[in-house]
Amino acid sequence: MSEQLPMFPLGSVLFPGLSVPLRVFEDRYRALVHHLLRVEDPAERFFGSVGIREGYEVGEHGAQSLFRVGCKVLLTEVESHADGTFDVVAVGVSRIQLDRLDTSGPFPVGHVTERPEPEGHVPDDVLERARAVFTAYRQVLADIRADPYEGTLPRDPGYLSWTLAACAPLPLHERQALLEADDASERLTLVTSLLRSELRAMNVIPSLPATEVARTRWSPN
Repeated sequence: MSEQLPMFPLGSVLFPGLSVPLRVFEDRYRALVHHLLRVEDPAERFFGSVGIREGYEVGEHGAQSLFRVGCKVLLTEVESHADGTFDVVAVGVSRIQLDRLDTSGPFPVGHVTERPEPEGHVPDDVLERARAVFTAYRQVLADIRADPYEGTLPRDPGYLSWTLAACAPLPLHERQALLEADDASERLTLVTSLLRSELRAMNVIPSLPATEVARTRWSPN
């Protein structure tokens, strides 16, 4: 079904089931937060987010091109500041497809359709390889920087696939490919391959994850 959602494009990719902190200071996104806070039921404070393919989160011209597949997100925590800015926390709920973006109002509004993930069996060998490669990556990274994931990995294949996708230090387009993967099995296979490439690169440049060599920091909005 099609629905309309306030939209918050980002220079990053959000994944279902995982939380993200955001600093909100631009007028259009402050207006978005005010709009959500007027929704009486906190469980209905949804907005959408898609990655910015070209352009920036801030500035007069902003995003020039957006990815079409993104995430429906629930606003869960809000801290307001005297200067009108907000620190918020949001949790990804499900995948969406952006069909049209309306920028005529005080904040962007997306016409979106749900993009549910099909249920299906994930082979045991796919799960085992994904866990093993991520464990190896964590061990190599331990001597360089903080563990990218604290605690025990999820047992549910779907949530595991989203967790590894979020933890893997990958460029935007590769994270987008993980978001768009057809199902958990395809996503786990892809993230396993990408992490193996990271491990090979780190053997050449052992001081930091290889993708960070060319990565720049992104503005929150």
